[in-house]
Amino acid sequence: MTIKDLMTTNVKSCRADADLASVAKIMWDCDCGTVPVVNEERKVTGMITDRDICIAAATRSTAPANIRVRDVTSGHVHTCFSEDDVSTVLRTMKERRVRRLPVLDRQGRLVGIVSLSDLVARADRHSGANVPGDEFLATLKSICGHSAAAVPA
Repeated sequence: MTIKDLMTTNVKSCRADADLASVAKIMWDCDCGTVPVVNEERKVTGMITDRDICIAAATRSTAPANIRVRDVTSGHVHTCFSEDDVSTVLRTMKERRVRRLPVLDRQGRLVGIVSLSDLVARADRHSGANVPGDEFLATLKSICGHSAAAVPA
């Protein structure tokens, strides 16, 4: 099974010059915790999360409407392609320790997003499952596990 069969296709995005208040509104309206940042060609240049917005709002002396997305996101984004198989996507999520991946077409344009929620709904432990349960569980453990540096002594 390929990711295009599991991904969410109605994905809202924003531009790097958008303000955090408008992105928070997108998250509220769409009940999501992340929004891909795209350029005018719909190529993904970053991701902004609800956590990014909260930390920026709490640590700066200005309103979220005065903070631009480009000021709080990094340019490094892990992605996958709509034709990738589930195992490839699970491996990327596991290795990169990410809960969501923007899904791109072969021209590199945003066409969807795949999240752990999309995958868990199809995970099963029988042979030939759309999302192999053992692979999914290993991915989830890797993503949710604390790194040695983050665990308090």
